[in-house]
Amino acid sequence: MSAALAIIAAYLLGSVPFAMIAAKLFGLADPRTYGSGNPGATNVLRSGNKKAALFTLIGDALKGWAAVFAAQQFGLSDTVIGLVALAVFFGHLFPVFLRFKGGKGVATGAGVLLALDPLLGLAVLATWLFIAFACRYSSAAAVVAAALAPVYSALGHGGGSHLAVVGIIAIALIAKHWQNIQRLLAGQESKIGSKKKKA
Repeated sequence: MSAALAIIAAYLLGSVPFAMIAAKLFGLADPRTYGSGNPGATNVLRSGNKKAALFTLIGDALKGWAAVFAAQQFGLSDTVIGLVALAVFFGHLFPVFLRFKGGKGVATGAGVLLALDPLLGLAVLATWLFIAFACRYSSAAAVVAAALAPVYSALGHGGGSHLAVVGIIAIALIAKHWQNIQRLLAGQESKIGSKKKKA
Protein backbone atom coordinates (compact mmCIF):
# COMPACT_ATOMS: atom_id res chain seq x y z
CA MET A 1 0.00 0.00 0.00
CA SER A 2 1.49 3.34 -1.03
CA ALA A 3 1.51 6.29 1.34
CA ALA A 4 -0.66 8.39 -0.98
CA LEU A 5 -3.26 5.62 -1.32
CA ALA A 6 -3.38 5.13 2.44
CA ILE A 7 -3.93 8.84 3.05
CA ILE A 8 -6.65 9.12 0.38
CA ALA A 9 -8.41 5.99 1.69
CA ALA A 10 -8.27 7.37 5.22
CA TYR A 11 -9.80 10.68 4.12
CA LEU A 12 -12.63 8.89 2.29
CA LEU A 13 -13.29 6.68 5.30
CA GLY A 14 -13.37 9.74 7.52
CA SER A 15 -15.88 11.32 5.17
CA VAL A 16 -18.44 8.55 5.75
CA PRO A 17 -21.28 10.37 7.62
CA PHE A 18 -22.55 7.93 10.24
CA ALA A 19 -25.00 10.53 11.59
CA MET A 20 -26.67 10.62 8.18
CA ILE A 21 -26.63 6.82 7.95
CA ALA A 22 -28.21 6.62 11.41
CA ALA A 23 -30.92 9.07 10.36
CA LYS A 24 -31.80 6.85 7.40
CA LEU A 25 -31.69 3.59 9.37
CA PHE A 26 -33.77 4.87 12.28
CA GLY A 27 -36.17 7.02 10.28
CA LEU A 28 -35.03 10.32 11.78
CA ALA A 29 -34.85 13.82 10.38
CA ASP A 30 -31.59 15.04 8.87
CA PRO A 31 -29.47 15.98 11.93
CA ARG A 32 -28.35 19.11 10.09
CA THR A 33 -31.91 20.48 10.39
CA TYR A 34 -32.22 20.61 14.19
CA GLY A 35 -30.26 21.32 17.35
CA SER A 36 -26.75 22.49 16.58
CA GLY A 37 -27.08 21.36 12.97
CA ASN A 38 -24.01 19.20 13.49
CA PRO A 39 -23.94 15.70 11.94
CA GLY A 40 -22.58 14.04 15.06
CA ALA A 41 -23.63 11.76 17.91
CA THR A 42 -24.46 14.50 20.43
CA ASN A 43 -26.83 16.20 18.04
CA VAL A 44 -28.42 12.91 16.96
CA LEU A 45 -29.10 12.30 20.66
CA ARG A 46 -31.26 15.45 20.61
CA SER A 47 -33.68 13.53 18.40
CA GLY A 48 -34.48 11.43 21.47
CA ASN A 49 -33.26 8.22 19.81
CA LYS A 50 -30.44 6.87 21.97
CA LYS A 51 -29.81 3.89 19.69
CA ALA A 52 -29.23 6.17 16.71
CA ALA A 53 -26.88 8.33 18.76
CA LEU A 54 -24.95 5.27 19.92
CA PHE A 55 -24.72 3.96 16.36
CA THR A 56 -23.32 7.34 15.26
CA LEU A 57 -20.86 7.46 18.14
CA ILE A 58 -19.51 3.97 17.52
CA GLY A 59 -19.35 4.45 13.75
CA ASP A 60 -17.49 7.75 13.97
CA ALA A 61 -15.05 6.42 16.56
CA LEU A 62 -14.50 3.14 14.73
CA LYS A 63 -13.59 4.78 11.43
CA GLY A 64 -10.89 6.84 13.17
CA TRP A 65 -9.51 3.79 14.93
CA ALA A 66 -9.72 1.53 11.85
CA ALA A 67 -7.80 3.89 9.56
CA VAL A 68 -4.86 4.23 11.94
CA PHE A 69 -4.89 0.54 12.91
CA ALA A 70 -4.83 -0.51 9.26
CA ALA A 71 -1.89 1.79 8.54
CA GLN A 72 -0.04 0.27 11.49
CA GLN A 73 -0.75 -3.26 10.30
CA PHE A 74 0.58 -2.48 6.83
CA GLY A 75 3.87 -1.48 8.43
CA LEU A 76 3.80 2.12 7.24
CA SER A 77 6.23 4.60 8.71
CA ASP A 78 5.34 6.69 11.76
CA THR A 79 5.17 9.76 9.53
CA VAL A 80 2.66 8.15 7.18
CA ILE A 81 0.64 6.78 10.09
CA GLY A 82 0.48 10.32 11.47
CA LEU A 83 -0.72 11.62 8.10
CA VAL A 84 -3.33 8.86 7.94
CA ALA A 85 -4.52 9.86 11.41
CA LEU A 86 -4.91 13.46 10.28
CA ALA A 87 -6.56 12.44 7.01
CA VAL A 88 -9.31 10.39 8.62
CA PHE A 89 -9.90 13.08 11.26
CA PHE A 90 -10.12 15.92 8.74
CA GLY A 91 -12.23 13.70 6.50
CA HIS A 92 -14.81 13.71 9.27
CA LEU A 93 -14.53 17.47 9.76
CA PHE A 94 -14.63 18.25 6.04
CA PRO A 95 -16.29 15.26 4.33
CA VAL A 96 -16.44 15.17 0.55
CA PHE A 97 -19.82 13.41 0.80
CA LEU A 98 -21.41 16.33 2.70
CA ARG A 99 -19.89 19.17 0.70
CA PHE A 100 -17.09 19.53 3.26
CA LYS A 101 -19.46 20.38 6.12
CA GLY A 102 -18.99 17.64 8.69
CA GLY A 103 -18.98 16.95 12.40
CA LYS A 104 -16.81 18.34 15.14
CA GLY A 105 -14.50 15.37 15.45
CA VAL A 106 -14.88 14.26 19.06
CA ALA A 107 -15.66 10.57 18.43
CA THR A 108 -13.38 10.25 15.41
CA GLY A 109 -10.57 12.00 17.26
CA ALA A 110 -11.02 9.62 20.18
CA GLY A 111 -10.83 6.65 17.84
CA VAL A 112 -7.65 7.99 16.27
CA LEU A 113 -6.01 8.54 19.66
CA LEU A 114 -6.98 5.08 20.89
CA ALA A 115 -5.24 3.55 17.87
CA LEU A 116 -2.16 5.78 18.11
CA ASP A 117 -1.73 5.17 21.83
CA PRO A 118 -4.40 3.30 23.84
CA LEU A 119 -3.28 4.85 27.13
CA LEU A 120 -3.45 8.35 25.67
CA GLY A 121 -6.87 7.63 24.19
CA LEU A 122 -8.17 6.28 27.49
CA ALA A 123 -6.82 9.30 29.38
CA VAL A 124 -8.58 11.66 26.98
CA LEU A 125 -11.81 9.64 27.17
CA ALA A 126 -11.66 9.64 30.97
CA THR A 127 -11.24 13.41 30.92
CA TRP A 128 -14.23 13.81 28.60
CA LEU A 129 -16.40 11.55 30.76
CA PHE A 130 -15.44 13.34 33.98
CA ILE A 131 -16.25 16.80 32.61
CA ALA A 132 -19.39 15.59 30.83
CA PHE A 133 -20.80 13.98 33.97
CA ALA A 134 -19.80 16.96 36.09
CA CYS A 135 -21.43 19.67 33.97
CA ARG A 136 -23.48 17.80 31.32
CA TYR A 137 -22.04 19.90 28.53
CA SER A 138 -20.61 17.75 25.73
CA SER A 139 -18.86 20.75 24.18
CA ALA A 140 -17.12 21.74 27.41
CA ALA A 141 -15.97 18.15 27.91
CA ALA A 142 -14.65 18.03 24.34
CA VAL A 143 -12.74 21.30 24.65
CA VAL A 144 -11.13 20.38 27.98
CA ALA A 145 -10.22 16.88 26.78
CA ALA A 146 -8.77 18.27 23.55
CA ALA A 147 -6.74 20.89 25.41
CA LEU A 148 -5.25 18.25 27.70
CA ALA A 149 -4.53 15.68 24.96
CA PRO A 150 -1.22 17.30 23.89
CA VAL A 151 -0.21 17.52 27.56
CA TYR A 152 -0.85 13.80 28.02
CA SER A 153 1.03 13.10 24.78
CA ALA A 154 4.04 15.17 25.86
CA LEU A 155 4.15 13.38 29.21
CA GLY A 156 4.04 9.99 27.53
CA HIS A 157 6.11 10.56 24.41
CA GLY A 158 7.91 13.88 24.74
CA GLY A 159 8.09 16.00 21.61
CA GLY A 160 8.26 14.86 18.01
CA SER A 161 5.76 13.81 15.37
CA HIS A 162 3.39 12.11 17.80
CA LEU A 163 2.89 15.33 19.74
CA ALA A 164 2.51 17.27 16.50
CA VAL A 165 -0.32 15.02 15.28
CA VAL A 166 -2.12 15.15 18.62
CA GLY A 167 -1.62 18.92 18.80
CA ILE A 168 -3.08 19.49 15.32
CA ILE A 169 -6.12 17.35 16.16
CA ALA A 170 -6.60 19.22 19.44
CA ILE A 171 -6.39 22.66 17.81
CA ALA A 172 -8.79 21.70 15.03
CA LEU A 173 -11.27 20.19 17.48
CA ILE A 174 -11.26 23.27 19.69
CA ALA A 175 -11.64 25.51 16.63
CA LYS A 176 -14.68 23.50 15.50
CA HIS A 177 -16.20 24.15 18.93
CA TRP A 178 -15.67 27.92 18.83
CA GLN A 179 -19.40 28.68 18.58
CA ASN A 180 -20.09 26.26 21.41
CA ILE A 181 -17.51 28.07 23.53
CA GLN A 182 -19.26 31.36 22.85
CA ARG A 183 -22.62 29.84 23.82
CA LEU A 184 -21.11 28.37 26.98
CA LEU A 185 -19.81 31.79 27.99
CA ALA A 186 -23.23 33.28 27.29
CA GLY A 187 -25.04 30.53 29.22
CA GLN A 188 -26.92 29.43 26.10
CA GLU A 189 -25.34 26.04 25.37
CA SER A 190 -27.60 22.96 25.34
CA LYS A 191 -26.85 20.20 27.82
CA ILE A 192 -26.43 16.51 26.96
CA GLY A 193 -29.79 14.89 26.33
CA SER A 194 -31.73 18.11 25.73
CA LYS A 195 -34.43 17.77 23.10
CA LYS A 196 -34.01 18.99 19.57
CA LYS A 197 -34.73 22.56 18.55
CA LYS A 198 -34.66 24.15 15.15
CA ALA A 199 -31.22 25.50 14.30
